[in-house]
Amino acid sequence: MNRFAVALLVALSAVPVVRAQQAVPEIPFDSVPNFLKLPADVNFGEDAGVAVNSKGHVFVYTRSNSATGSAYRGAASQLFEFDQNGKFLREIGKGLYAWAFAHAVRVDKDDNIWAIDKGSDMVVKFNPEGHVTMVFGRKKEASDLEAEPWERNRNPPLPPVNGNFRQPTDVAWNANGDIFISDGYVNSRVAKFDKNGDWVKSFGTPGSGPGQLNTPHSIATDAQGNVYVANRGNVRIEVFNSNGDYVRQIKLDVPVPPGSHPAIGDDLPPNAPGGTMSAGAPWALCITPGPNQVLYAADAFPGRIYKLSLDGKILGVLGKAGKQLKQFGWIHEIACPSENELYVAEILTWRVQKLELRPGRPTGTR
Repeated sequence: MNRFAVALLVALSAVPVVRAQQAVPEIPFDSVPNFLKLPADVNFGEDAGVAVNSKGHVFVYTRSNSATGSAYRGAASQLFEFDQNGKFLREIGKGLYAWAFAHAVRVDKDDNIWAIDKGSDMVVKFNPEGHVTMVFGRKKEASDLEAEPWERNRNPPLPPVNGNFRQPTDVAWNANGDIFISDGYVNSRVAKFDKNGDWVKSFGTPGSGPGQLNTPHSIATDAQGNVYVANRGNVRIEVFNSNGDYVRQIKLDVPVPPGSHPAIGDDLPPNAPGGTMSAGAPWALCITPGPNQVLYAADAFPGRIYKLSLDGKILGVLGKAGKQLKQFGWIHEIACPSENELYVAEILTWRVQKLELRPGRPTGTR
């Protein structure tokens, strides 16, 4: 076979892949303007977390000054609650000892509120009334000389300690009430506890191979108890079962639209190595309630939200990086109380957007 024939066969074999990628639809959507109403003398900081309870109340974990918190720098954590219409209701845990650097907030099936604080290395469970009922981890003591930030990229890495965290990022639960905490920027593992808060095991190790983690940044579970981990530094989603056994990986492989720019920073070269700012590097995950569950994920560049089936098929994308409504400045957490209603907490724009998806409306494809 001559060179021309070989080249032609190679080109033709690539066509179905290109067409499959281009067939990913753009999902039409709206952003509700000024949905959350803050008091006149209150502002958000970087909005790290957002969650919704069974009443439709919205919880925002924001990087605003609150308590003295961290032993080694100023605190940046406040937890606010809004009703289903966006009216401000209260601040939860004002001056809390764990408040240092907000990372995520989740609400469980019983409407308990869980705050994950990266700065204090703590995960705190509040009851619906706003009182602390369970605490995981422990922050460094302000009286200690070694109370300083953890060193990342240490080689060899520090061994993890059962029940303790190094910059945790998120929490999720299975139907039995088992607790899964992504831990996080330093340990790169998932910590599992039972419903009573007792230690069970750790799974996932630092690295780039199948089932290995590099900054597990967000975590979610499906109705079967599978655990989905936003393996941000490895630019993929890792899936485990409830026992911590590796199942599969999912990649957010959709071409970047021409002319896309990061929300902040220089344009990325086409051959940029993988990592946090890579296209498809998952920052946030959310799985909708049943019976027909779907997975939502978000990246920082090109700043999209991806809708997927649980087996990893990309069903559509929406949005891009920017400062206007329907644009995103580093989505850090997603709440998805239903398939077509999303709340996204953004770091760069200091806001939470309520999104209403309109899948029946015609639009383009990618």
